[in-house]
Amino acid sequence: MIYVLEGTLEYQIEDQKPIVLTAGEVLFIPAGQIHSAQNHSNTKASELATYIVEKGKPILVMKQ
Repeated sequence: MIYVLEGTLEYQIEDQKPIVLTAGEVLFIPAGQIHSAQNHSNTKASELATYIVEKGKPILVMKQ
């Protein structure tokens, strides 16, 4: 789950259309979905992310 604290962020979840969120908006990302976030502005943006991770599994796996 992602909650945008300030600014505007664009999220890309696998092959879906990008989603733009502003402060106060929430996004749920299904487990295992490859995703990224970008700030396309010159202003500060920040998010609060909560992860539910299966015991013994890594919290993050980087893909290139």
